Amino acid sequence: MGKLWLICIASISILLPFLCNAFSPETPTDRRVLVLLDDFAIMSSHSLYFNALKSRGFDLEFKLADDPKIALQRYGQYLYDALILFCPSVERFGGSIDVAAIVNFVDSGHDLIVAADVNASDLIREVGTECGVDFDEDPSAMVIDHIGYAVSGTEGDHTLIASDDFIKSDVILGGKKIEAPILFRGIGHAVSPANSLVLKVLSASPSAYSANPKSKLSTPPPLTGSAISLVSIVQARNNARLLITGSLSMFSNRFFRSGVQKARSQTKHEKSGNEQFLTEISKWIFHERGHLKAVNVKHHRVGETDEPALYRINDELEYAVEIYEWSGTSWEPYVANDVQLQFYMMSPYVLKTLSSDKKGLYSTSFKVPDVYGVFQFKVEHQKLGYTSLSLSKQIPVRPYRHNEYERFIPAAYPYYGAAFSMMAGFFIFSFAHLYSK
Repeated sequence: MGKLWLICIASISILLPFLCNAFSPETPTDRRVLVLLDDFAIMSSHSLYFNALKSRGFDLEFKLADDPKIALQRYGQYLYDALILFCPSVERFGGSIDVAAIVNFVDSGHDLIVAADVNASDLIREVGTECGVDFDEDPSAMVIDHIGYAVSGTEGDHTLIASDDFIKSDVILGGKKIEAPILFRGIGHAVSPANSLVLKVLSASPSAYSANPKSKLSTPPPLTGSAISLVSIVQARNNARLLITGSLSMFSNRFFRSGVQKARSQTKHEKSGNEQFLTEISKWIFHERGHLKAVNVKHHRVGETDEPALYRINDELEYAVEIYEWSGTSWEPYVANDVQLQFYMMSPYVLKTLSSDKKGLYSTSFKVPDVYGVFQFKVEHQKLGYTSLSLSKQIPVRPYRHNEYERFIPAAYPYYGAAFSMMAGFFIFSFAHLYSK
């Protein structure tokens, strides 16, 4: 019996490494991106865009959108850091992916790029709706512009748009100006003005409208003018970033290399702005720019270095925090003049703009208000193009103890004088009343 037990233990010890490897969750590689395609031919027709991502260190994994083996997570761990949907015609995703899985992927802080196109499926339109945009409901509609179209020898319906109405943000589009217009052919979408998380990055001109180019208009089109968004971005409250566009062609090698001349313009550009535009905006989408972090949050009384457990009213204190921005390769000091601190209890009692040393350190000093209770140090920094910072820490504020008050307050000297004069007058009156005849 003892020998059999030893043999079983030896067998288990031999098989244990294999069992652990078989059931251990696969650790996702940093900067891994899943690209879902309608057809593997897109890998070659859009190779310039994919190669630009690879050159920046991204590990792209290409799969057909209806592949039954695809999955975003395994054993509760996400396998990818970002998802690119270049599959506008897919009717149903394969494997365990559906709209709810994509929403959960974004809710977990991961990034997403969605490229729809003409005759986009209801599935892709539903993904766009979940991202905060509404594509034109007409399945045959395209963006048409009879004034802002791109001059082309083979295009007569003016669905090839040359747009240069960009968002004004160096953080999102980079510091270098995009000189050439963007070539766009596809469907437009609308953005709700009440949704502050969605921003139009590339808008149509006031002369554009969305309709079927092969039929005459019988009713006014639902989308017209600058209300049509060609490319939109979303920064969720958890700082996940999304890009939604109605044109898969704008990512193609053909549009990257094509020259462009806008109608009614004498300037002809040898190369469109698509490559620069999409490269710069992908840097923002994948947090290579505009990503902030805050470290080394400190507060203490003036003249001290240790952080106290509580403060007393009217204490002089100092607050400091270090803020850095990711440059794509390293953390660099974040320089701004609008980072504010609130000393908060139900409402801000103190609101101070933090001063910067241009090296990432933000600091200020102030006097604790003459109100005791539970306060919070709060830094809420939200700026266009940057990830939001939300820092808070509770700290109690107590009143003076009975032995911490001044024994004689200069402002109360008149009251002291009145009290002592009253006692002296009472003594004199009593003496006079008792001993006078």
